[in-house]
Amino acid sequence: MPTTTFCLVRHGETAWNAERRMQGQFDLPLNGTGRAQAEALAATLATQPFDAVFSSDLARATTTAEPVARRLALAVRTDAALRERHYGVFQGLTYTQAEQRFPQDYARLVARDPDHALPDGGESLADLAARVRDALTRIAMEHAGGRVLVITHGGVLDAAHRMATGKAIDAPRDFVVANAALNWIERRDGNWALLSWAERGHLDATHDEMPRS
Repeated sequence: MPTTTFCLVRHGETAWNAERRMQGQFDLPLNGTGRAQAEALAATLATQPFDAVFSSDLARATTTAEPVARRLALAVRTDAALRERHYGVFQGLTYTQAEQRFPQDYARLVARDPDHALPDGGESLADLAARVRDALTRIAMEHAGGRVLVITHGGVLDAAHRMATGKAIDAPRDFVVANAALNWIERRDGNWALLSWAERGHLDATHDEMPRS
């Protein structure tokens, strides 16, 4: 099967990113920094040859996708499978609040327990990884031989990096997941590979998604 190349981008900054507050699948807008990041992203990718633009259906992702899609004269195709991990009862809390209120669940989050689903509808890392693999594989097959831009979330990018490098989902994170950075992977002959990660030359400031354990 022809190689499909992906540029994966985490959405621009939100107020909760700046506050170190877990958003999960809460639907929040970009802040001023995030909107500026979306415009910087659009200017950087305006001349790149893409065949499609996909986005999570959450507003912080679609708002990041829209400026670059306009410049590329492509429609934004939203997909709920590209949403952030559902953080259950942690959604809306800062990391400090989550640790204080739910110390046992927080410890399992930081330890990257792959099968631990957070209380109140949370998603396990194993389920997130399977969802991301299925979504990106489906897009790769639909656009075999093409180049695809995907605007998504930190948890999705974490899973995609591990998928492309073979790093275990419960291994400590040793890579950055930054707002509006460029992350390139490819699918060739059914196998995933990492091309380049966390390109941030077009950005002034970014925030990582989670503390690295």
